[in-house]
Amino acid sequence: MTVISQKKLHYPIREPLREYLRHYDRETPLPVSYRDLRQIGGSFPLIDRQGRDTLWETVFYEPQALRELSVGLTQVYAQLKTGSDLSFTEHLLADRIDYCRFGNSNPFRVRVVNLLNDNHDYFYVKQADASRVYGLELEHLLSPNQLSYLVSGDTLVEEHIAGIPGDDFIRARLPQQHFNQVRIAKEFVKFNERCFARLLGDMRSYNYVIVVTPDFEDDQYRVRAIDFDQQSYEGRKTMYLPQYFKDNRPVIEMCSKFLKPEAIRQYQTEERVLMMRRVRLERYRLKMLMDCMRRDELAPAAKVAQLKAELNQHHHTTLFSRCRSMGDVVRQNLMLMLGPT
Repeated sequence: MTVISQKKLHYPIREPLREYLRHYDRETPLPVSYRDLRQIGGSFPLIDRQGRDTLWETVFYEPQALRELSVGLTQVYAQLKTGSDLSFTEHLLADRIDYCRFGNSNPFRVRVVNLLNDNHDYFYVKQADASRVYGLELEHLLSPNQLSYLVSGDTLVEEHIAGIPGDDFIRARLPQQHFNQVRIAKEFVKFNERCFARLLGDMRSYNYVIVVTPDFEDDQYRVRAIDFDQQSYEGRKTMYLPQYFKDNRPVIEMCSKFLKPEAIRQYQTEERVLMMRRVRLERYRLKMLMDCMRRDELAPAAKVAQLKAELNQHHHTTLFSRCRSMGDVVRQNLMLMLGPT
């Protein structure tokens, strides 16, 4: 069983990474900061439809502060979705703000309602952290999923990733077996491969979602990460392989039941080829990102040393011994699994 060693350290965004974010339009001034949202007047637990505690709290503010926040948050949502076009914010309302004390990022989740049709959407406001930003960028560049996020000083704003939370899917839907189990198993193998290639850790069942897309004969599935706090931070290799987390054991058992070893190797190869093609398409942007990452401090030296040793053993090589930073380790792992980056 894989266990997180301790609460992750916070790493600020340094100038090389900030320059990268400006270059690719990821950094922009925002009217509301994470610090502004911390001026909470009170809160009450948010309970889901089944009566379970969600570990989120709905927070409230002084009336004047709430009015100012609501205007600013609808503008943040507009910037996240449409860039500089704020023309439609007049019919948007930030009607609920939730706060989560659980985990590393302590995020706020903002619900925005379209007053013309009562449709609602969410986005997240978090403390900007260098490893979290690297995680978002690597997901955007190497996975089949494009991400929208913005950074402003010490504030990070992320779009909501829709899907069925992994823990809900495993608890409620997996036992029913009213779905194509082979397709879910295949997608989890591919997800496992993506996480390990770019060293995204802590993919316990509540840190990813299952996206279901109806097809003309059967549903298609995709497993998507929704939490990037543990991008290349831990020292243990198993932290970057979702298959080793106890939460995911029912899915792993399903993979073993429905997929033969030859099929697993096929799907792993398919995913590596897809990632390699994305690397070629985004090679200049990825090189600029990796140059920043290799100069950054993203983990304690002891964790870097441990991961180097474990990856040397895993890949039957000594190449990781040359790495001087966690960014070097990520680059070397990508090179061994996908080819030169």
